[in-house]
Amino acid sequence: MFFPAEWHQQAFVQLTWPHKDTDWASVLADAISCFCDIAREVTKREPLLIVAKEPNEAKEALTRRGISLDNVTIVQCSTNDTWARDHAFITCIDTKQQKVFLQDFQFNGWGLKFAANEDNQINRRILSKITSLYRDASIEYLNHLDFVFEGGSIESDGEGTLMVTSSCLLSENRNNTLSQHDISDKLKLFFNAKRVIWIHHSWLAGDDTDGHIDTVARFCSPTSIAYVKCDDPNDEHFEEMQAMEQELQALTTVDKQPYKLFPLPLPDPCFDDDGNRLPATYANFLIVNGAVFVPTYNQTNKDKEAIAMLGLAFPEREIIPIDCRTLILQHGSLHCSTMQYPQIS
Repeated sequence: MFFPAEWHQQAFVQLTWPHKDTDWASVLADAISCFCDIAREVTKREPLLIVAKEPNEAKEALTRRGISLDNVTIVQCSTNDTWARDHAFITCIDTKQQKVFLQDFQFNGWGLKFAANEDNQINRRILSKITSLYRDASIEYLNHLDFVFEGGSIESDGEGTLMVTSSCLLSENRNNTLSQHDISDKLKLFFNAKRVIWIHHSWLAGDDTDGHIDTVARFCSPTSIAYVKCDDPNDEHFEEMQAMEQELQALTTVDKQPYKLFPLPLPDPCFDDDGNRLPATYANFLIVNGAVFVPTYNQTNKDKEAIAMLGLAFPEREIIPIDCRTLILQHGSLHCSTMQYPQIS
């Protein structure tokens, strides 16, 4: 069993659809439009699973925008919110045995900040649908509901190295009876990993996750990492991101070689109507079959710089920009709203 990197060939991607009873209510049309943009690009490259409280509304939205449903499966399920990255299964595979391990962790609203009673049940409710999407593979459901954990809080290089942040995994309202050593041991066990890299500087203004790794630093290969770099001494992130950069520069691969680092610009500050800074980040990209989807924020120079840098990090993949200005209004972005499921072969 191993935990594939995101660039591993994928079987499908999951979206959890916005509806009027979510926090998207005031900007629901814009949120649905963004989700349709993601759906359009996913379905060009692989199947899409949509979890929707109101399936007909999702179908109508996709059809109205000319998106074929041929590569789409929609399953009805009650939901609190839309952040599939954090409530969906985290999937491991065994290619020799043609086996898929669907790991179900407790989602508690990012440390009891938000209601998660429905989202925490999605995986069990849609298990049969996911099993059917994997067709002939052997499926094993792994119950880890005694451990609070989110998909956005972990990165895998596909070769036994995991990367996480201490601010998230050691936060008070997740697993506060466990030490860093305890959590490392659990992650190695859950994901059959050889080592866990802990990043101790990961703060992003407006972030509700206590510093998910997928907002600041991402594996691009077993030997390279893309990360958010702040060059402006007047920006509130400057000291923390300089410290993170130094951490990353000091890291080595399993072969004791330094990682190749791809610095991504920090977007210019984005604010909500109340003047609160929003967690815009280019590190929240999504890798899919043959492409990388990059969140953009209508910042011409910064958007271009991020797209170019990720083109260097993923030279064999198409780079697809997706406007995520609406997503950050609810303090997430592109990667947060999606979850990939690896192909078994």
